[in-house]
Amino acid sequence: MNPVDLTTLIRTSVGFDRLLRMMDSAMRSETASESYPPYNIEKMDENIYRITMAVAGFSEDDLHITMQDNTLIISGKIRQDQSAVKYLYRGIAGRAFERHFQLADFIKIGEASLDNGLLSILLIREIPEAMKPRKIHIQSKITSKKLIENKTD
Repeated sequence: MNPVDLTTLIRTSVGFDRLLRMMDSAMRSETASESYPPYNIEKMDENIYRITMAVAGFSEDDLHITMQDNTLIISGKIRQDQSAVKYLYRGIAGRAFERHFQLADFIKIGEASLDNGLLSILLIREIPEAMKPRKIHIQSKITSKKLIENKTD
């Protein structure tokens, strides 16, 4: 597959830098470090989403969730001293990670929970009232005449 070069598009556009960065990172192939830890993204309702991430071995104190400029950042680093532990085989990854999720406008973080090694983060789309579609009532001439005739002084 031939890689697409976005350099020309980046040089000639203004204000689309966030979108272009997302497209550029999406087209790059995912490495092993970018696929850890595994996660799911679920659409639970029209305006409710959930990210579930497998973080076996991490505690609540080892995980950090931050939101910055429509980017959800989830990072983890195990803090306990494991230098005294001698493994015969180590199949459970406990390495540090940082995952970034680009969120659409009006997405708010709901709650986060850690249960049985799965970190779940609820995301809720809250569209402001001013941005929601609203129905405009159409008055007919007959209705407006009746309103004037029935007007009491």
